[in-house]
Amino acid sequence: MPIDPKTAVIVGVGQISHRAAGLEDALSPGELMAEAIRRASADAGLASVPDPTWITVVGTLSWRAKNPAGDLAKMLGISPRATGLSAMGGNSPQSLVNAAAREINAGDADLVIMTGGEAWRTLQRARKEGIAVDWNQKRNGAERAWDEKDDSGSAPDRRFGEELEMNHAWETALGIYLPVQVYPMFETAIRAAAGRSPEDHSVRVSELWSRFSEVASRNPHAWIQKALSPEEIRTPGPKNRMIGYPYTKYMNSNNDVDQGAAIIMCSVEKARSLGIAEDRWVFPHSGTDCHEHKFISSRWTFAETPAVALGGKLALQLAGVGIDDIDIVDLYSCFPSAVQLGAQSLGLSIDRQLTRTGGLSFAGGPWNNYVMHSIATVVGELRTMPGAKGLVWANGGYATKHAFGVYSTTPPADHRFKYAYPQDEIDAMPSRQLATGADSAGKVTVEAYSVMHDRDGEPEQGLVAALLRDGRRVWGKTADRDLARAMCSGEWVGRTMTRQSNGTLSAS
Repeated sequence: MPIDPKTAVIVGVGQISHRAAGLEDALSPGELMAEAIRRASADAGLASVPDPTWITVVGTLSWRAKNPAGDLAKMLGISPRATGLSAMGGNSPQSLVNAAAREINAGDADLVIMTGGEAWRTLQRARKEGIAVDWNQKRNGAERAWDEKDDSGSAPDRRFGEELEMNHAWETALGIYLPVQVYPMFETAIRAAAGRSPEDHSVRVSELWSRFSEVASRNPHAWIQKALSPEEIRTPGPKNRMIGYPYTKYMNSNNDVDQGAAIIMCSVEKARSLGIAEDRWVFPHSGTDCHEHKFISSRWTFAETPAVALGGKLALQLAGVGIDDIDIVDLYSCFPSAVQLGAQSLGLSIDRQLTRTGGLSFAGGPWNNYVMHSIATVVGELRTMPGAKGLVWANGGYATKHAFGVYSTTPPADHRFKYAYPQDEIDAMPSRQLATGADSAGKVTVEAYSVMHDRDGEPEQGLVAALLRDGRRVWGKTADRDLARAMCSGEWVGRTMTRQSNGTLSAS
């Protein structure tokens, strides 16, 4: 049966990790993205970058340009019909693939370029040295000064994705809003729910992360290409200090990178007109987008991700497969708790190979764009395994926003990309009420916690999510270093603490 000419297909992927010796040979985010696009074009067998229906950039943190896709189009000498910019969130690359596949199937687009990149390592180096960033990029053949913030030019034609407000005012007021604070709290909740001792769970998590480092050691695009033993990962030391208990530095996302990636998608008809060989084709079969209750304060538990379970299940069902039919898996992996939550919700064994890139700790965590590297890597591996199927899970926020994609070198059964957005069903799932008034003081039961450490690796502040007798959630913290140190020993989930109405905690 001939393939429908409007079937969406990925034809080119490109990745770059640029290790500049200094500021002089550094590349800007735009230059990283432009090079990734050129590599994606070459990967498709094209002599030059094709004109797309639209070109879109994943929201960046190191380049706050008004219309980065427009700048890229000028740098590359291409003429898109529209430019776009995605919302912030690590789910964005997969969400863009979902959007592109739907539009190509509908005949609203015939070729789409998606890209993202960060020069965070270089930007941070410049800030530490007290140097104003002044990189040069090509625009219309002329050199121009580039700085961190560029509000010149017109706005993008299109915006993609949901800009969710993910921080409750009370969370922010207590200073609990960073991923390095929240994901370790998820970890202690997962540990307690599994009934493991802190020692046994530490071994399990370090073994998981060691396997991720082994994958990164074989990934030519990974930032850290060194396999680490479980002992190296879980043991604090001068190069691996404890950051947010129970996570050492090696267990945290590594955003100190200069990386870019790009994907070129088009219709089968366009691929044939461009002469792109079929051995480069990888088909998106299905995709879903969804999010948990947007505030972590509202989650029923920190040991489960029901939106991952539903979104992943639907993506698989739409592709006509089950989880056991998936040959290649790449789960979002900013912190170990994210991988465990994702695997649990999808019905995957934690002992299975759950990454093809190596994870954000080792492959590199270029903020919102990590999953574009994941998709590029999965596409490359699927090309060597004709007929195999791959699953990618992308995550944004605090295991908040999710996007899924199922891929294969064979086209979907009816040549159509299937999509679902099951948010109404998720919104109806159980949630917690947050207590913030005078009645939030008194005895509380710890449900999750972390201990933030200072630069010397010493316990500095305890952070706690707890429940009142009526089931409402409260947040608390302590700056008592002796108490924070005590919280690093034994299991504190299930213990009773005393909370003042302002959130200050003490041991009961």
